[in-house]
Amino acid sequence: MGALKALFLNATLKSSEEESNTEALAKKVCQIYDNENVESEVVRLADYAISYGMDPDMGDGDEWPQLFEKVKEADILIIGTPLWLGEKSSIATLAIERLYGSSGETNDEGQAVYYNKVGGVVVTGNEDGAKHAAASILYGLSHIGFVIPPNVDTYWVGEAGPGPSYIAAGQTNDFTKKHVEMLAYNTIHLARMLNEHPIPAQGNLLES
Repeated sequence: MGALKALFLNATLKSSEEESNTEALAKKVCQIYDNENVESEVVRLADYAISYGMDPDMGDGDEWPQLFEKVKEADILIIGTPLWLGEKSSIATLAIERLYGSSGETNDEGQAVYYNKVGGVVVTGNEDGAKHAAASILYGLSHIGFVIPPNVDTYWVGEAGPGPSYIAAGQTNDFTKKHVEMLAYNTIHLARMLNEHPIPAQGNLLES
């Protein structure tokens, strides 16, 4: 069995030219993945032209298909999002919609293409809404076929109202650090289990 692959879709509104608190927190998970022989890649979605719509390929200029190929190759998918007005970012919503648009594809067993893949979420901000955003993302992933282990939402929101960012103040927070560990190790554990013992096809084929 080869090394597991983890893909992070960073749904910050910032391009790669700017510093991202969400990416900084995601990299803490990557550090554990590296130590556990899990290959990881962080993709900044704002760097890509991703069209609105539910078709898997929206035509010329749509760069989602190349990202979808990365998703199909991954054993673990982590979506990272900042908070805006207590909600996940618009780009995070777009990513979930495009994942949903491709959910009709199947794996070799005839199951939804996301079966036997594990999902998680990273959230940063300086206001309320982390659990709401995590719940929305994790439900969306579960609904289209991802397996969600326990405690796979790590976040930093600081005190209520505007305040220090994760990079400025959150990296030493014990609660956030503990949830980084739980997210990393629980996704690894379940991904390894599913690699060795995939979900049986009986009862969950897209076409009976």
